Amino acid sequence: MIQRRDFLKQAACTSALMLSGGLPLHAAGSRCKIDVLLNEPIGAISPDIFGHFAEHIGGVIYDGIWVGEESAIPNYAGVRKALVDCMRRLRPSVVRWPGGCFADSYNWRDGVGPRHQRPSRANFWINTGFLQGAPDGPAKYEPNHFGTDEFITFCRLIDAEPYLAANVRGLSARDFHEWVEYCNAPAGATTLARQREAHGCRDPFRVRFWGVGNESWGCGGDFTPQEYATEFRRFTSWVPHFDVAPSFIAAGPNSWDESWTRGFFEALTRRGKGYLNRVYGWGLHYYCGTAGKGALDFGPDDWYELLRKGAAMDRLIRNHWTAMGEFDADHRVKLAIDEWGTWHPAGTEVHRTHLFGQTSTLRDALVAALTLDIFNRHADKVVMANIAQLVNNLQSLFLAHEDQFITTPNYHVFEMYAAHQKGQSVRTEFSAPDIHQGDGTLSGLAGSASLHGKRLVLTVVNPSITETRETEILIPGATVREASVRTLSHHDIRAHNSFENPNVLIPLDGRARITGSDLIYAFPPASAVRLTLDLV
Repeated sequence: MIQRRDFLKQAACTSALMLSGGLPLHAAGSRCKIDVLLNEPIGAISPDIFGHFAEHIGGVIYDGIWVGEESAIPNYAGVRKALVDCMRRLRPSVVRWPGGCFADSYNWRDGVGPRHQRPSRANFWINTGFLQGAPDGPAKYEPNHFGTDEFITFCRLIDAEPYLAANVRGLSARDFHEWVEYCNAPAGATTLARQREAHGCRDPFRVRFWGVGNESWGCGGDFTPQEYATEFRRFTSWVPHFDVAPSFIAAGPNSWDESWTRGFFEALTRRGKGYLNRVYGWGLHYYCGTAGKGALDFGPDDWYELLRKGAAMDRLIRNHWTAMGEFDADHRVKLAIDEWGTWHPAGTEVHRTHLFGQTSTLRDALVAALTLDIFNRHADKVVMANIAQLVNNLQSLFLAHEDQFITTPNYHVFEMYAAHQKGQSVRTEFSAPDIHQGDGTLSGLAGSASLHGKRLVLTVVNPSITETRETEILIPGATVREASVRTLSHHDIRAHNSFENPNVLIPLDGRARITGSDLIYAFPPASAVRLTLDLV
């Protein structure tokens, strides 16, 4: 283990390697503690918790993912090469598409076949005030150049599973079943399978995840939960499997609306509990919003307020899990939190047409880290989660415009936290002075731990802007043989990457020297830290 005296002596020489932004190591006013309880497993961490979301909105698809095969911008079959190369490093598990609200205005048939023959349609978001006065283009008028075949190509390029969201508001159950057939029927077996082959895709796509509508309480049809339960039963009745059992994700509530959860499950199970077997995931959406005047215009109080809003995800999961249990005592249905993230006012988008585009700072990165840790701690409840969105929209991992491309701090959090995938989440207790802000309280340290054989991955967020948290890490029943550290932090809480300065906020690596019987680590202010510990 690392003894405090030896650690501090070493830190004087190695803090530049171990801590981002040149932050000093010093003891906080009181010792903090982390207890990692290896004998108290929670559940296996699904890789799908680290999922993504790409909607036809603003600059997500066009100017983000899709540049076209004829573009001078480097690409793989029309997909931006830089994005693919970065995504491969994340080991992404699943990507949700084509929406979002766009999904319930989308006809999948518009997006297949020769691109020059595909129809152009008004985009769902065309009447958004932000786009008034913006130039005409894909943000307003959908060219359908990026459809089902292109999306599957993108997923294969990054080795992720596709998650397709069906149009419940505007199309029929038959249209949905035929989309499943187009995607999954064996080569040559049906007319739609032969159509897929004529489009250059002989082998079935084997799509497993299907969203039955999106936000059906709002843009997805303005249904009541009881009405939506009827639609869900209808759309999921006798869907052809084609050797790929579908995993249906039902359109769950808007944030805290437990009445939608109770209303849906009560109506669904009224005719028998067997209908629960049709629901793989209950799609919960939660945007923690903003605090302050904008993405870059905020102070310390706003910093803490937004982190506190992000941390509320924990209570949200518990509340809906309890409501679901009233009708599903065995909890056959798990949570799929397929939209989550921050949402700041307009003003920092990289192009006029990038609706809901925003610059992500260190503050957004810590929201992402806190949220992923929450999902890990609820590995027995959460089977999927999809941050909104992948590129050029809300809490994105990338910003792109024409030939310019950067990673945001959120990308680095996902890269750091990918090490948790497929590990066994174990109960971890954090003891640190709380941070009191207004009427709210934020934990002084938060995180999660996962066990991978003899390797332990521990991720920790220190939300304090000013305090280094010197922390004793206890792992009963194990001894640490070796420890490596990866830290994302900065002395400026508004630090962010830009096209002009793409590496302002990046993680730094270091190692911790192991001596003695105590493991002490000083978590720098405003940081997300990953400790990888080899155990004996």
